[in-house]
Amino acid sequence: MSDFTVNPLVWIGIGSSFAFSGLFYGLYQDKKKELEKLKEIPIFKPDRHLVSKVMNNGMVQADGAPITSQYVPRCFGVIQKIAVEEHWKYWNSFTRTWNSRTMNKKETNNSVPFSLVSPSAYINDLYVKVQNPLEASGDFLDRVYHKIKHAEADLVNIVLQGVSGEKPGALEEKEEMLKVGSMLTGFGEVVLEGGEVMRLQAPQDGRKYILVPGDYRSFMDRHESSASMWKSLTALTGITGTTLLAAVIYNIVGDQDQKSK
Repeated sequence: MSDFTVNPLVWIGIGSSFAFSGLFYGLYQDKKKELEKLKEIPIFKPDRHLVSKVMNNGMVQADGAPITSQYVPRCFGVIQKIAVEEHWKYWNSFTRTWNSRTMNKKETNNSVPFSLVSPSAYINDLYVKVQNPLEASGDFLDRVYHKIKHAEADLVNIVLQGVSGEKPGALEEKEEMLKVGSMLTGFGEVVLEGGEVMRLQAPQDGRKYILVPGDYRSFMDRHESSASMWKSLTALTGITGTTLLAAVIYNIVGDQDQKSK
């Protein structure tokens, strides 16, 4: 029997490489299937041609008066989310340290009716209304304001700290908006109202209604880049595992040859 032994870390490296290769390959296949489904969706821009299930992209335009930002001058949008929360500190007598916690969080959501219009459209009646955008999934809001106001160590706070073991830490304010003029891509169902008005809404078959920032091409480029990354990682970890395993086999065979001589 050969006296050649392999460091356990080498076996761990081989096993980990093949395990990660399998994981990355699964993620690559999932992303590949997602891309195939996305490419099957007809591309639609606001014009006089209507299809039942489409991808729609266009520029955000308020149907009436837009929403004005609460914090940023001359910033207008059609969706607004404002979050205000307090950060407090409380004394932990066991660890003898101040720990933080969040409380009194308040969130306000506002929206006005809006439509997607083609940036190159010359006719004002070529648009698609967006139905219930607050129900859509997707990260399509821009953060326009974020500020943390730290509490001042005044006499009231010092007394409060001594009585309750708590003290205010900071007040955090955030505002997110879907700004007028933003490019937006929607995945959903388009229906025709009154024979004239087109509306983008959630599909009736229960599939997700998605809104994403940017145009269709940039959205697809991001997904294709993600698929390429998982494919590259699959190849890299697979080659690493195969190389390590081949080196172990080569050393075992070489050691056996030396013993036979």
